[in-house]
Formats: sequence, structure tokens, C-alpha cells
Amino acid sequence: MRDRDTDTTTTATATAILPAPAPHRKTQIATQKMQQLISLTLLCVLACTLSHCTAAQMDQSPAKLEQNPCVNKATCHECIQTQNCGWCMKSDYGDRSRCFLHTPKPEVCPEEFIWNPDTSERILINKDLTLDSSAAAWSGGQFISGGSYESSAHQQSSASGSYGASGSSSSYGSSSSSGSSSGFSSSSGSQSASGSAAMASAAGEIVQIKPQRVSLKLRINEVHNLDVSYSQAEDYPVDLYYLMDLSKSMEDDKEKLSALGDKLSETMKRITSNFRLGFGSFVDKVLMPYVSTIPKKLEHPCDNCKAPYGYRNHMPLSNNTESFSNEVKQAAVSGNLDAPEGGFDAIMQAIACRQQVGWREQARRLLVFSTDAGFHYAGDGKLGGVITPNDGECHLNGQGMYTHSIIQDYPSISQINQKVKQNAINIIFAVTQNQYSVYQKLSGHIEGSSSAILSNDSSNVVDLVREEYSKISSTVEMKDNATGDVKITYYSSCLTKGQQTKTNKCSGLKVGDKVTFTANITVTKCPTNPRDWNQVIQIYPVGINESMIIDLEMLCSCPCEHPGSNGYEKHSRNCSNFGTLMCGICECDEQHFGNTCECSMSDVHLNNGNNNMCRQGNNTNAADCNGRGSCVCGECECNKRPNPEEIISGKYCECENFSCERNKNLLCSGPDHGICECNRCVCKPGWTGSNCDCQTSKDTCMPPNGGEICSGHGTCVCGACKCKSTDDGRYSGKYCDKCPTCSGRCHELKDCVQCQMYHTGELKNGDDCAKNCTTFTPVGVEQVKLDEDKDEQLCVFFDEDDCKFTFKYSEAGELVVHAQEDKECPPKVFMLGIVLGVIAAIVLVGLAILLLWKLLTTIHDRREFARFEKERMNAKWDTGENPIYKQATSTFKNPIYAGK
Repeated sequence: MRDRDTDTTTTATATAILPAPAPHRKTQIATQKMQQLISLTLLCVLACTLSHCTAAQMDQSPAKLEQNPCVNKATCHECIQTQNCGWCMKSDYGDRSRCFLHTPKPEVCPEEFIWNPDTSERILINKDLTLDSSAAAWSGGQFISGGSYESSAHQQSSASGSYGASGSSSSYGSSSSSGSSSGFSSSSGSQSASGSAAMASAAGEIVQIKPQRVSLKLRINEVHNLDVSYSQAEDYPVDLYYLMDLSKSMEDDKEKLSALGDKLSETMKRITSNFRLGFGSFVDKVLMPYVSTIPKKLEHPCDNCKAPYGYRNHMPLSNNTESFSNEVKQAAVSGNLDAPEGGFDAIMQAIACRQQVGWREQARRLLVFSTDAGFHYAGDGKLGGVITPNDGECHLNGQGMYTHSIIQDYPSISQINQKVKQNAINIIFAVTQNQYSVYQKLSGHIEGSSSAILSNDSSNVVDLVREEYSKISSTVEMKDNATGDVKITYYSSCLTKGQQTKTNKCSGLKVGDKVTFTANITVTKCPTNPRDWNQVIQIYPVGINESMIIDLEMLCSCPCEHPGSNGYEKHSRNCSNFGTLMCGICECDEQHFGNTCECSMSDVHLNNGNNNMCRQGNNTNAADCNGRGSCVCGECECNKRPNPEEIISGKYCECENFSCERNKNLLCSGPDHGICECNRCVCKPGWTGSNCDCQTSKDTCMPPNGGEICSGHGTCVCGACKCKSTDDGRYSGKYCDKCPTCSGRCHELKDCVQCQMYHTGELKNGDDCAKNCTTFTPVGVEQVKLDEDKDEQLCVFFDEDDCKFTFKYSEAGELVVHAQEDKECPPKVFMLGIVLGVIAAIVLVGLAILLLWKLLTTIHDRREFARFEKERMNAKWDTGENPIYKQATSTFKNPIYAGK
């Protein structure tokens, strides 16, 4: 008996191709269809009863079939690019869907006609680590000559094997990714991996990453786990190139570096006996406005200064480290006008000129960049009339001078980052305190770089180099050069030997420690260009010139789609001699179309009068092809969308891949979570929900140090903790591990943050801060912002000056503290000024009142006097007396007369 999926599909097809009924027979045919449907239902129920169908088998109903992501795939390459789907290439397969999710029965599609390729891995080079004592390259597969071994992600079916014997998968073009700078070649012969490792060790070759080369065949959206191990070799060679700013402000630094040169060499030789040291310097472009172009200033820009220059390689990397001090001492300082320097030109030349500087292939390469000023970058050259972009090539003459300083612009940050990655160089920015924040941000954009504070006279340069080298060598960070079509995620337990967590970085390593990373490799989609289906990918530790090379072949097509293979036939009789038979289906020429190329372009609008063939279920009221296509020769030709990635598909154009639910404006929450198949989201493993936004795993809710889910204070919803609320408050944190009434380690870290960051607090006196605060050094930031994904804790305090200071800390592996650079202090109140101001105000107000009173009284007196004068003048001309008249008599009085 045929399986029910096949029967259902056949019935639907048979119904779809019935001729259109005449109007007077519609009722009779409808009755016949109803009888057929009832008969089919009874047969299905009887078949399930006889075979003891389980509930799981009953799910294989037509409703369940619609959720099958394989049914709408029209070609073999589309089918195998869908996860877990296989293809039947049998020519007389009928109208069934050739793309299947579960392997069909042999009577439906024999095994020799099935193509369902499996992911496979083959280790080509697997030399032992230099300090690894393992004797053979065995990890669950079989030994291959030359130290290679082969395994399979899951066993291929016999059908795959039988077909692969006759036609293997084709490859297109060459690799799209560049190989490693230190190439690998496959070993030959019959010796085992242990023999290869022994020979490499005898030859003095250092191996720090294992395996070295892997061949991988990978299907789309299938995750493949690949283990890569790293171990730091003992006495690993070190190349240290000291690149120094020799402008006038760095004169005292040059003298101090000259005096400490021998100590620097001795310190590094204690770390490794295979040590080389070099020295270079820089100033700036010899152009206005960078330096003065007055002839006199060009010779002596300042007192005791030599002519300016762009960059000079004074001393290539050499074992003769004793000459380092002499070269530094003899190097002359110069001067320039503007504050930024031409350090980027110097960095580019020091990296690009590998032969002149003397960088070794197998060595940890350190470039110490010392300055007390900022830097010019791409575009600043226009100020001096230099518009030619930097080409990233070496331009040094015989004297080690940079010849293109005034010809090419400064390099960009991305150019330097690219050169650093290509040459596996660790840059240490040793800068003064006032420039530290700038170079700290710069180091975040350059892979493998770090920044440290240099004293004003470079007296701490030896300690600085030793500490930064210790940080670099004790940390391993895995990176890769995978393209956007390949996604690589790293997991490791580092040195804990516990459960692996998502990380590409491990710290606290010592010589001989072995760390294993698991790389989850997924091909998210097939590139448009078939030449990109074969790529070479490098997985490498940052700053180490070694890598694991992956020869990746994306299984994006079927062999039967290529000429010369079984299943490929031009002008096939199965295609009416008008097309090519590929994988059991016809690809018609330009003049014909249809399943067997039976339709001609001349009949494109005739449709044989049978338009109902393009209507699902022969529904006479429905539009042809659901209104989203044209009915051509009884087949639906679906409309094309303006966006080529948006596709309308299905026999009746009933499916589309752009109308599914969205999350954050991403279809099915993005390609990492799910894909849109026939109007609904098909979630990838690990995700669920109508829009695939919900994570099924609860691993992300488990605290890193073990314990209950969400620390027992919350529930895990979609892979994230939702914390509970209690009477004391609500728990917080990524794992609900932060108590609402607890302060964590805030009080413990408070005094050290105060003394180190603000030079206040209980430990500000003497050496109290240096003695008691050795576990961490706070990193200054403009504003403290919490990132709960990093499980950070916020701390806020007020000091003795009533100033507010804020910092945060996280303990993911090591204690990291970020503190606000400036405290928030209340404005200071000047009491004496206020008192004097009040007194002065009172005096001024009193004087103003007196002046106002004086002004008013003066005005009043003047008015009264004016009125008096006016009245007096009027009294002289009284109308009752003539002023000319004089009396005729005169009266005299005797003053002596007493009245007697």
C-alpha cells in the first residue's frame, strides 16, 4: 500500500486536472465529487485501522503536509538547499513533489534515484601541538595517510553512495578567500599523524593550533561542530619593534629610553631567549601646515633639532639588542607645528615593510607605539595638498626613510586594521595620560591592539612592555575571515573543563595550557555566484601567525544538474525533445514550457479553454493562480516581485516568502532564527514561536557558575530570565542573581575606585592605594551605562565633599571596573562673598535712597524758591502804589530821645 502523503497529493492533482464541467452538469459532478471524497476518507480510516495507526501517524494529514518545507521546491538544488530535504530524480515520478522530508518508500522512489547529500569532514593536516603529548590524530574517525582523517556528520544513505559513485559533486572556480600568510601543504606517504608531528618537532617547527587543515562539505543551514585546539609554545620567538615619536616634546623620553634600552632587552630575554629588537621614529609630513617650510626652519625647526621627516627605520629587528640604546641615543629629535603627529604613516610602513624591518614568519610580533600627541588620519593630507590615497605598500629607501610622505595621504584606521590582521601584529599604544582615552578608543578598532599609560619621561616603559606582553600572551582570541554567507560561532570552557559557553576568548593562560574551542559552522545561504561555492576560510588566534585552514565546499547543487553526469540528458524524449532532462525534471528551451515541454509559445494565450486547471480545487469563483500569476498552458506562471529575494511560488501561486510575521522588522526574526516558507515561519533548531523569536534552550538562563535556572528567582521565557518580585523588591540581573537589598561588592571596591580614579577617600594618603588596590585598575568612561548582557553591577556613592561618583563592575572571568571620569559635585558656595555682597548691597541701597532723597528735596526746594521769586517780583508792581511817587515830608527820629 502506498503511503498516505503520496495518495493525498495524487488525489489533489487528479482533481485539479479534471476538465471544466458544463453548466447543466455542475450539480451531478458536484455529487460525484462528494461521493469520491467520502470514499477516500473511509479508505484512509480503514487503512489506519488495519495498520494500527498511532497518533503520530495520523498527523500525516493534508493539513500537516502544508507545513512540510520541502513540498514547494521545484528543482534539485532548491531542494537540497532546504534543511533535511532530499530529491527523487526518477523520471516517471508523476505529479508528486520530488522534494521530500522523509525518505519515500522504495516502490515510490527507489534508493538509486535519491540524492540526499550529507555534511562531511576530512582532516588533511593534523600535526600535534608543540607541547602536546598526544601521539595520534584520532578523534572518532579513521586514520588517513599523511596525518589526515575523515568522518561524516551523519551516515549517508546507500542511495547517496550509489549515485555518488557515478557522478560526484562538481566544483566551480577557485577559492574566494585568501589563504594564510604562512601556507600549509598536505603531507603524503603512509606515516601516521604522530609520525608527522615527530618530524615537525625534529625540524624545529612550532605548532600552536590543531588541526591545521580541514576539508569540509556542508549543506545549507546545517550546523557542523569543528574542534580547534590552541596551546602556547614554550620559549616562543618574540619580535619587538619600538616606534617612537621624536618631536621636541619627546626629547626627555628619548633620553630615558636610551638609558633603559639594556634593561628592556634583559627583561624580554627572561621571557624568551629567542628575542629580537628594532627601533624606528617619526615626526610628520614635511609640508605646511604640519611643519614650517621656511628654509631656516626646515633645517632647524627648534633649538637642538634636526630637519623634520615622515618616518625612519633606524634599526631593523636584530639579535644584537645591545645596539638598541646607541641607536636611540643617536636619533635626533625634530619639530613640527600642529599638535597631531604622522604616526599612522609610520605604523603603516613599519608593518608593510616586512623585509626591511625584519619581521619573522613564526614569531609573536609586537609594535610599541610611543607618543604624547594625537594622530593624523585619512583625509588630513588634503590640508597640505596631498590627495593621493595611501596604497598600503612599502616605500623605504636605502637609508630607511619613508619616500612617499608628501606624495600619499595618511592611512585610515581600517587600512591599518587590515594590515595588522594580515601580518598578525599586536600594537601596544604607549601614550601619556592626556592621550590615553583617545588611543583606548582607537585600540577598540584595531584587532589585537591595546593601550597603556606611559609616564611623562617614559621611565616606566620596561614595566609597561612586560605587563602588556603578559596580557597578550596569556589571552587567546579566535577570529576568522568567513564571508557573510558563512556564520561561525565559538564555544569553549577555557580552563574550567566545565560546560562550554559562547565565547571566542580565553584568559589566564600559561605556557603549555591547552584550550579547545568548538566552532559552530553554518552556511546561511548559497552565494549567487557558483564560483563562491568553494571557499577557503581561516580560523586563527589573534596576533599569532598560524591558522586552521578550512577548504569549504557548499553543497548548493546536485550532480545531475551538470553535463556529463547520470540523470542529465539533452533533447530528452521525456521532455518532448524540446528540453533537457535534469534530475528527473525538464528544463525546456526558449520556445517551449510545461512539465514535459509540451507547451509552445505560440499557444501561450489559448490555454486549451481549460482555465480551471489554474484554480485550486477547481473553484470557479476563485481567481486564476490566486490573482498572483498567469495561467499559461494549464500551468500557473507566478508573478515576479521587484525584489528578487521575494518569491511567489506553489502550483497555484498560493505561497510566498515575504508575508510571514516579523520581529523588529525582521522576517521570522532574521535568517538566524527562521525562514519564511509558504506564508509561515519555519523556525531553525533552537527557536520557536509564530515569528521564531522565542529560544527553546534554557542554557542561557543558567548562571555561569552553576545553580538553578535564573538563580531560583525567576522563570526562563524564550531564553531570557524574567525575575520575580518579593516583599523586599524585585530581583534583577541577567540571571536574577542580584538581590534587591544587597549591594554586592560595591562597598568593597569603593575605596580603591576613589583613590585610583579621584585621589580621594580613606586610601588617598601615601602608598595606601598602591598597597591595598592591586586586583584591578578602573577604566575611565564619560558616562557609566549598564549592559545586563555582561552581568554588570552599578554602584553609586557620595564622598566627603558630597560629590557623587558612579562606577560599575563585572566578574565574567576577571574583575573589570569602569568608573565615571568626573565626579558630580554640587556647586561650591562662597560664604564670604555672599556676606560681603549683602553688606555691599545694603550700603548701595542706602546710598541710593539718600541720593534719591537728596534729589527729591533739591527739586522741591528749587521749585519753592522759584515760586517765591515769582511772587516777590509780582509784589514790586502792586497796583495800589506808584513807585515814582515820594512823600513831601520827611520824618526823622532822634535815637537818643527816650520819649520824654
